Amino acid sequence: MKIRKIAIVGGGTAGWIAANHLGVELSKDPDIQITLIESKDVPVIGVGEGTVPRIKETLHKFGISEIDLLATCDATLKTGIKFSNWMAHEKGEAEHFYYHPFSSPYPKGYDVTDYWLTIKNDVPFSHLSDVFDVAEGNKCPKRKSSPPYLGAVDYAYHFNAAKFSELLASNAKRRFGVQHKFETVRNVRLDDQGNIAKLVYTSGGEEAFDFYLDCSGFSAVLLGEALETPFEDKSSQILTDSALVLQEATEQESPIQPYTTAHAHKAGWIWDIPLTTRRGLGCVYSSAHMSDSEAADVFSEYLGRTVDSESVRKIPMKIGYRQQFWKKNCAALGLAQGFVEPLEATSILVTDFSASLLAKSFPRTMEDISVLTGYYNKAVRYTWERVIDFVQLHYCISDRQDSGFWLDCTRGAQKSDVLEERLQRWKVVTPKSSDFFSTFDIFGVENHLYVLYGMNFDTQPTPIGGKEAERAREIIRELRDHSTKVTGELMPHRSWLSELQRHLAKMAAH
Repeated sequence: MKIRKIAIVGGGTAGWIAANHLGVELSKDPDIQITLIESKDVPVIGVGEGTVPRIKETLHKFGISEIDLLATCDATLKTGIKFSNWMAHEKGEAEHFYYHPFSSPYPKGYDVTDYWLTIKNDVPFSHLSDVFDVAEGNKCPKRKSSPPYLGAVDYAYHFNAAKFSELLASNAKRRFGVQHKFETVRNVRLDDQGNIAKLVYTSGGEEAFDFYLDCSGFSAVLLGEALETPFEDKSSQILTDSALVLQEATEQESPIQPYTTAHAHKAGWIWDIPLTTRRGLGCVYSSAHMSDSEAADVFSEYLGRTVDSESVRKIPMKIGYRQQFWKKNCAALGLAQGFVEPLEATSILVTDFSASLLAKSFPRTMEDISVLTGYYNKAVRYTWERVIDFVQLHYCISDRQDSGFWLDCTRGAQKSDVLEERLQRWKVVTPKSSDFFSTFDIFGVENHLYVLYGMNFDTQPTPIGGKEAERAREIIRELRDHSTKVTGELMPHRSWLSELQRHLAKMAAH
């Protein structure tokens, strides 16, 4: 039987990313109708405001212009993440920080890591990219003349999650004919084979579809509840399980940092995401090591003002994923599929990756489902496992020993066999691209290099020849000169964004 009617249950970023990916792949078939069903009774989490550069490729694929994103979503440009306080420092010493930039640590394509190990006390590893000076100078990574989705250095975005969902929704409905309705699913009826047959709405209506995407958030009403797919808990690897979130307005002319700040504290970390009119802030912590009131105190100290309970929203975080991501005629995306705390902006990344994979191998008939699910589940599971490894890496290689949380992260937390093996290997040799042999390692060698050596991971240096050392030294010098020159040519981030808005307003007036 041909699959004709597809339901996406749940809106928000996950639902509308799914709608656009399916639209790209399936809209040319006139028999297929995609319907997104959104509940007015279920609040959207709405704190996923950071992305990685892959999102540019996705938006271009959807047919969304960069100007529309920047004009409508309070968007700013993000060159990477600045990690502060993730390593120990003595009282009175400068706080340790490092960058995880989006630019390559291979200047001119040359791996200078072994040479860098011999000079690491003099040059931070993030100096091997062209982002450090741009970030520290609060410069915009794009020139006035930069084409859409390209810049002087690589970048992604921060944006208002609710407005981003609206942009995705408008595009899916206009470009791909996706239908949109507001209903709340009260019950799910299964057929004799265990497939989802119908959705029953609180309004009293029922509706049948051939295939269902569960984008209903943590509740996972289709894959989790109706199809009883177990959740695989990973809290033994990632100890943080709670977040206090708030938004704070910014001054109109204040500088805008072109990066996310991830500031560690004694039981977790604080995110600080700059938009054009406000900052999105969150205090992530382990409830086993810190109470809600203690977290509020930590948040207050970071902000320099008292945070009261009425101004913050608490979000419990369940770390892990479903044991199957596609079961019968239902696949889950977004929080319904799995979740790992917000470090490294993984939520939108994994949703985008999984939705693209599903859309490209979408079953055309009900009979195709059994053939396709095994590979999809295997691939997505591997992706989740490595994402969890990458997030845990930030915690487990820290040298902080100042609290029970950091002691548990560095000594007691369980690691996957893959992460354990990689860490042992990287004590002897530097990471290489061949260590990441799967397409589904969505964080590869370059990401790991920045974190490992930003956090002073100890690798045994490999001896190199004099000519190789001289070549590496020259390449690093040329990179630093180029970075200084480019940074001097770029506009302040706030100025670039303000000029763009003035230009768009002028065009609209005419």
